[in-house]
Amino acid sequence: MAKDMEVLNALDVAKTQWYHFTAIVIAGMGFFTDAYDLFCISLVTKLLGRLYYYKEGSSSPGTLPSNVSAAVNGVAFCGTLTGQLFFGWLGDKMGRKRVYGLTLMVMVICSIASGLSFGKDATSVMTTLCFFRFWLGFGIGGDYPLSATIMSEYANKKTRGAFIAAVFAMQGFGILAGGMVAIIVSAAFKAKYPASAYEYDATGSTVPQADYVWRIICMFGAIPALLTYYWRMKMPETARYTALVAKNAKQAAADMSKVLQVELEAGQEKIEPLDKGKGNDFGLFTMQFARRHGLHLVGTTTTWFLLDIAFYSQNLFQKDIFTAIGWIPKAKEMSALDEVFRIARAQTLIALCSTVPGYWFTVAFIDKMGRFAIQLMGFFFMTVFMFALAIPYHHWTLEANRIGFVVMYSLTFFFANFGPNATTFVVPAEIFPARLRSTCHGISAASGKAGAMVGAFGFQYAEKAIGVKNTLIILGVVNLLGMMFTFLVPESKGKSLEEMSGEAEEENGTSTESGHELRTVPAV
Repeated sequence: MAKDMEVLNALDVAKTQWYHFTAIVIAGMGFFTDAYDLFCISLVTKLLGRLYYYKEGSSSPGTLPSNVSAAVNGVAFCGTLTGQLFFGWLGDKMGRKRVYGLTLMVMVICSIASGLSFGKDATSVMTTLCFFRFWLGFGIGGDYPLSATIMSEYANKKTRGAFIAAVFAMQGFGILAGGMVAIIVSAAFKAKYPASAYEYDATGSTVPQADYVWRIICMFGAIPALLTYYWRMKMPETARYTALVAKNAKQAAADMSKVLQVELEAGQEKIEPLDKGKGNDFGLFTMQFARRHGLHLVGTTTTWFLLDIAFYSQNLFQKDIFTAIGWIPKAKEMSALDEVFRIARAQTLIALCSTVPGYWFTVAFIDKMGRFAIQLMGFFFMTVFMFALAIPYHHWTLEANRIGFVVMYSLTFFFANFGPNATTFVVPAEIFPARLRSTCHGISAASGKAGAMVGAFGFQYAEKAIGVKNTLIILGVVNLLGMMFTFLVPESKGKSLEEMSGEAEEENGTSTESGHELRTVPAV
């Protein structure tokens, strides 16, 4: 029985050891790279417009056409969605470890390639950039289900939520690093190649050397991923996959004895009941899965979908919002490099003051407050602050109130990260059976990226069609829906993975097909 297997019990009660922190860093550096690569593009889209879509005699700098801007911002999400589904499925079929290094190498190669171009004209440069960012997203997509599943299967049940959230929290440092790299690179080029603002010298405001800036920023994302490749290859397969899916308890015990520094002995006979059990062999597309975990999967997919519509809209287009309220000067009042510097500085400030702290608040409190309470609270405050920005929008555009707008806007980021942005990543790695865990996490994450695509493509057009105010109201409604769908998500605090997935009960023959006991949500 899964519950009686010594190796799984040992994992559940193991004290926090150095290897747990090593695993967080190894898995987390993938997410550092993920966030850097996904969000760095928003720092350079204005520069790309100036470089490749400048119109001589125009009163304002060149900008990316709406369709090109949407493609450049959103194509990586298309790749990410595909990668989450493919690598999530592959992680359950081939094992977590065998697929883990592959995703990282795809990310490294495509990070470098996205800074290269075939040709010099706008069409060829944008086509090349979009092509490689799609495959970059494909590799990033694989990191979501694999990192979450690996960390959940290594961790003990007491601190599992904090460990998985810590992996995801590296995303905050990736966003921060993207802004800092853009600040350093743009400042260095600005010092070396000074230029006047566009309104004084239209042609000279964009120096030819600025073409290197966006390429360096995009390619830098390969470095942290490359540094962790060796350590990923040295990680053993997770004991839960080896024992519950590959049916080799002896190997699982041997692997965990090496890394967790505990003596474990598991004879092959201890796994036989799992092979013979009839209750735990149902697949994803079965009525049994639908009865036991169907509502859970609906809960994890809908909440992640709704969260990412709001979260990625805010992240990718905050530069436009800052310009709209006047926090960043108008484009014609800056040179190309000065614009990159100011956008990066604004986004770095938001990341430093709200995004990064939000992630680590989740790490600190997730195993105390529980996943459900944090997610519900996060959606609630995101809704409140979004409406507070949107309804009196004109008030915030007045110069005297701009700082207040930035503070309120920062709080929506804080509660996204001390809230559903972290919990939607954690929960799918805890509540599904081992043989379907990576697949279900991939499906949930892919649903999130579908939401990100709605945010990336939809905000682009909504902002121009109905204005920033109405767009923010729509995002507030989206957050409210997320709060409602949170009630479909079970609480997993303090429970073993086998308790949550029903695998322990299945082997005892005590599980109920409805799975109501797993969907019970504690009062908050």
